[in-house]
Amino acid sequence: MANTPVDGDLVAPPKKIAVPTDVAEAVRTLIRWAGDDPDREGLLDTPARVARAWKEYAKGYEEDPSHHLSRTFEEVGGYDEIVLLKDIPFQSHCEHHMAPIIGKASIAYLPNDKVVGISKLARVLHGFARRLQVQERLTAQVADCIWDHLEPQGVAVVIEASHACMTARGVNTPGVMMTTSRMMGTFRKDERSRREVLALMGY
Repeated sequence: MANTPVDGDLVAPPKKIAVPTDVAEAVRTLIRWAGDDPDREGLLDTPARVARAWKEYAKGYEEDPSHHLSRTFEEVGGYDEIVLLKDIPFQSHCEHHMAPIIGKASIAYLPNDKVVGISKLARVLHGFARRLQVQERLTAQVADCIWDHLEPQGVAVVIEASHACMTARGVNTPGVMMTTSRMMGTFRKDERSRREVLALMGY
């Protein structure tokens, strides 16, 4: 049984998900097309591993990120300044080459009368990131989700990421970071508020 203690503190690993034959065969076809032999010893279990890895990479499709914002708090002792979660690491995959996108995000909002636990902001980010993405859309989705469900005075999201579709192929230019931002409400309308939140983020 999964999670049954064995050998003292050790715990049995979770049961592996079943991999459909056509999914495994698709990976075998890709290996063969890339120039290798899917039947050699080192690659025998690769199709199943790749399939399970992609189920994990794309688990954002199985959740509604806005659910993480459903529980809010109003007793904040009169606090009415910026709430910021800075440098949240994330990884995603680009929808054009299915190559990794690895980066960090800073998410801020200026509450009206509702706040959420800070971990929920990271969960919203990961819920959208664990899908096939483009960085511009990811930035907008995170900001729009917070704006729609917390109804704050302002939202600011800045994402910096490295794209393997550029760093490891194509122009092969490592070390390049892409930055995207979305400002809403007071952070878009008021220049002083925008400067303040960007300074808190380190920009």
